[in-house]
Amino acid sequence: MAYKKHVISENQTVKSALIMLDALAYDAILFTINNSGVLTGSVTDGDVRRGFVKGITIEDPVKKVSYKSPRSFLIDNVDINQLVEFREAKIGIVPIVDSQNRIIDVINFRLRKSLLPIDVVIMAGGKGMRLRPLTETIPKPLLMVGDKTILEHNMRRHESYGVQSIHITTNYLSEKIDEFVSEIGHSFRTKIKTVKEEDFLGTIGAVGLIKEFNQDYVLVSNSDLLTDVDYEAFFLDFIKNDADMSVVSIPYSVDIPYAIMDIEENYLQSFHEKPRYTYFSNGGIYLLKKEVLNNIPVNQPYSATDLMQKLISDKRKIRTFAHKGYWLDIGQHQDYNKAQEDIKRKQF
Repeated sequence: MAYKKHVISENQTVKSALIMLDALAYDAILFTINNSGVLTGSVTDGDVRRGFVKGITIEDPVKKVSYKSPRSFLIDNVDINQLVEFREAKIGIVPIVDSQNRIIDVINFRLRKSLLPIDVVIMAGGKGMRLRPLTETIPKPLLMVGDKTILEHNMRRHESYGVQSIHITTNYLSEKIDEFVSEIGHSFRTKIKTVKEEDFLGTIGAVGLIKEFNQDYVLVSNSDLLTDVDYEAFFLDFIKNDADMSVVSIPYSVDIPYAIMDIEENYLQSFHEKPRYTYFSNGGIYLLKKEVLNNIPVNQPYSATDLMQKLISDKRKIRTFAHKGYWLDIGQHQDYNKAQEDIKRKQF
């Protein structure tokens, strides 16, 4: 496991630590553990230099130069606000520990943006009819954009926010998605599973087939999207406002090429010269409290809008999260062509 290159026994020598620090280069920090694997300290080049000034030699145990109060995150209770503070304070690498304070991973903010306590579901069962003939033998999520499939672009982005599990719901050409996940799954830190719906269950119905969510929050996303949505900001907004469900909204502006008149009883009150009206559309990305998923009927077609209407009727709190960055729904050939051009300009 990659994180182990940052872990050293507190009884190993300072010389061993220096060799490991040199190999880590830009990410040069070690975390010391005792014989039980418990986190006991951290070591940087600066700690070693200060030790040398005090007379410690390269043959002394590294615990003699370690900092004894390293910061860490408890895997089952990550404070995202504290994580943001660490990141903004330029603290680059922090160990992740279990309830016994044993290191199980590290978060490197150069490689991962966050540690969101959410499970992710990517809805990948559609037929992609509007992209025929491209989708006659390949499911739409496996179409290439640049050097990756649409599905992998989404999976990598979710992984970069530290999610621990991704479920991919399948139907059309499901065996090809299963094969793809089997081929690349080993390259992810995140656990990835596929779940097949035997019949088409709509835009969120297949989520009802999943019973093993580990987190209290679930993010559901369409598989044919490319976006740079900040999932951490999305999650923090959701938590801050104690929402039951939140929907990413995409601004859609309409320019009217004429002056628009405000009229009451045939009398002109005012007019607006060539106004622009902005509306917000459903971005196909939803964050929900896990218990909200109990509203989804099992093995019945059900759409995300059905669920939203049910929650509205029940007076539950549905929030929207306005995303003004990059978002593209690859539904038609012109969208797919646009994605190929956008990735060249690194727009997502």
